[in-house]
Amino acid sequence: MEAEAQPFDSLEKFAKAIENPPSASRRARDEALERNSRLTKPAGSLGRLEELAVWFASWKGLAAPELLSPRIVVFAANHGVAARGVSAYPAQVTAQMVANFESGGAAINQLARTAQAELRVHVLSLDRPTRDIAEGPAMNENEAVEALCCGWRSVSDCVDLLVVGEMGIGNTTSASAIALALFGGSAGDWTGAGTGVSGARLKYKSRIVEQAVGANKTSLSNPLEILRCLGGREIAAMAGAIARARVLGIPVILDGFVCTAAASVLHAVDASLLDHAVAGHLSKESSHGKLLSEMGMSPLLDLGMRLGEASGAALAIGLLRSAVELHRGMSTFEEAGVSSAD
Repeated sequence: MEAEAQPFDSLEKFAKAIENPPSASRRARDEALERNSRLTKPAGSLGRLEELAVWFASWKGLAAPELLSPRIVVFAANHGVAARGVSAYPAQVTAQMVANFESGGAAINQLARTAQAELRVHVLSLDRPTRDIAEGPAMNENEAVEALCCGWRSVSDCVDLLVVGEMGIGNTTSASAIALALFGGSAGDWTGAGTGVSGARLKYKSRIVEQAVGANKTSLSNPLEILRCLGGREIAAMAGAIARARVLGIPVILDGFVCTAAASVLHAVDASLLDHAVAGHLSKESSHGKLLSEMGMSPLLDLGMRLGEASGAALAIGLLRSAVELHRGMSTFEEAGVSSAD
């Protein structure tokens, strides 16, 4: 069943909607650990794959679950700050890439098919970019809530794994500003190449990030206000989707820097809101590793990717599927007639 059409109408009500979400099943976790200890392998020999299988089992509430219905959701939106030349590409590329997604020609289309995952693309007011964050808030409260609701509605209880991604020229600038506002430091600590800017242009982008946080100082005590003032519609939508998955108990694989910035807002509200999430990969975007470290997360893959579109997390679906199938399909020592360790 799809989520309700209008789950909340203010940031305050969104905050209440994500208070005290259900936890993973401790019983299923214990049963999965016990099963893992009896599988035909030396203890710990499958490394992090064993941890992944137990984590997934705890959220599915089953000792030996299957991964049947993964969903990838890509949100697309435009940013007013893009007019400042912070990206190597013009803002119209967002709409052009949406058309590419819809025709099946983008990287994420191929990765979704390979991962046997449903792909959905949600477009958020491309003709209405957010306001320039270097001058003030990106969105008013109604706009931010509208984007959060879009993400929330994108998640169904028939899904057993969620991956979210984004498309939005200028969104690494917003993500960098969010990270700076949440975790402090300098703008240079959080500003990377994005679509490929370097040298003087990268320094200029860093100054814009610093200016954006300065222009929105009144938001800095409230993570959801930081999202409203410094984020984009697609970033807010990702936060809404991740939050809805937490409420429904659906495991999530996070994508790269922009997706992680969206998740970091929830982490700042309450770190337990990401108990259901793992980091799919380490982006080549320079500050992604620092952001993951701040959130206490370790990536599953490190392939030098920085595409966005949920591409790195989509690849990690296959890794999780392998972990789940190993855990579910391997024989125990008793079943195989193999002697176990003393």
